[in-house]
Amino acid sequence: MPEFDLLVIGGGPGGYVAAIRAAQRGLQVGLVEKERPGGVCLNWGCIPTKAMLRSAEVFHTLAAAAEFGVYADNVRYDFAAVRQRKDGIVKELTDGVAGLLKANGVTVIEGHARFTESTTVEVHETGASPIFEGGPRYAAAPGAAVRQVSARDVIVATGSVPARLPIPGADLPGVVTSDGAFGLTEVPKRLVVIGGSAVGAEWASLFATFGSQVTVVEMQDSLVPLEDKEIGAALGRSFRKRGIEVLTGATVTAIAQGDGLRVSVGGPKERELDADVVLVGVGRRPNTADLGLDVAGIGTDTRGFIEVDDQLRTGVEHVYAIGDVTGRALLAHVASHQGITAADVIAGHDAHIDYTVIPAATFTHPEIASVGLTEEAARAAGHEVITAKFPFAALGRAKTFGDTEGIMKIVAGQQHREVLGVHIIGPSASDLITEGALAISLEATLDELADTIHAHPTLGEIGMETALAGLGLPVHIAPRKKR
Repeated sequence: MPEFDLLVIGGGPGGYVAAIRAAQRGLQVGLVEKERPGGVCLNWGCIPTKAMLRSAEVFHTLAAAAEFGVYADNVRYDFAAVRQRKDGIVKELTDGVAGLLKANGVTVIEGHARFTESTTVEVHETGASPIFEGGPRYAAAPGAAVRQVSARDVIVATGSVPARLPIPGADLPGVVTSDGAFGLTEVPKRLVVIGGSAVGAEWASLFATFGSQVTVVEMQDSLVPLEDKEIGAALGRSFRKRGIEVLTGATVTAIAQGDGLRVSVGGPKERELDADVVLVGVGRRPNTADLGLDVAGIGTDTRGFIEVDDQLRTGVEHVYAIGDVTGRALLAHVASHQGITAADVIAGHDAHIDYTVIPAATFTHPEIASVGLTEEAARAAGHEVITAKFPFAALGRAKTFGDTEGIMKIVAGQQHREVLGVHIIGPSASDLITEGALAISLEATLDELADTIHAHPTLGEIGMETALAGLGLPVHIAPRKKR
């Protein structure tokens, strides 16, 4: 007789949400977690970085306070206090998740799970000391106790870990991943960030605000290469304006000891960079080390991600997988939706995951957010499109904020004017993108966005204003010149 109806392996934003939903559906649920509840998002990703980015934002605002008629003398930061605030927020939220699991009757089992059969695992107790680089964050303790756990169904929700670069010198002291960056006790004077996507761009923005001399090396021809090209170009201009050196179309070929660290950059303009810290932010890989997937017969793709269908089933009966470990979209909110879908399916409901409308946000300064098709992707898919743009500089509310950098761009179908994609760089982009996601979900048109009364003065008016521009009826910017 199985001990649980459902066993969830991993307590991140996919795993803990799946466990809670399954318990609410009346299942007896166990959850194995070797760290603290919350996974990468709460412990090493979304929350701690945003807490530190907020400290950087406050520092930046106070340093420029005179522009608002407010005088703050001798503005300085205490990096130890910044880290301490981050740690406090993480603890509060992870404790909150632990409380929610308990309140919903989920049994939490501390340790590392390893499959012994398709629906049976052995759980090894783990030590309490985090390992920032080179392996699992929490290692199995010598002579650790082992517990056998079985369930009718199992969800694998073990997430992902930072990818490492296969280049000479990548293992030198001072070369860190996004996880290892949290171990830095002081702001580096010279920082080289490898990778200009969301992870690398956020750390570059953070440390530049605190005074680091930052260089970003990105292999593609623009920063945040998954975003619309205009958005990536705008972020590059903004970074350069702030003193961040941006090298696109370039790769790091080696790292050596030098004046600190010596970074060799290849590309159209080969050069050497000196750094105190090199931060690798080039992507993530599935966290399946020592999980025993082969024992359970669970298949993976060529990159090691677990293959699943639209109900999160693996190729093994009664075994599901959710979150980053599936490789579908490495975002916390996608993991949560996958968790809800998998839990509902296991509880007997006909649920499916829909990946067509997934908003994404990058918390640089200025912020970036997007949903749907880029202009390039829409044209490649055969759409005849119109594009509309509106600058934050023309919004009264942005003027009062003193933050007018950036635009909203809407990509729409030419015939019916249906919204295909929304792309934002500017203040509160991560909050504003929800209207775009809803518009695409409801198959809304530019006309419907323009006809919706938006509160004034708000940043949210930019959705209406951009739609009006797309219709050729802009009120607060000059109309396009007719050709």
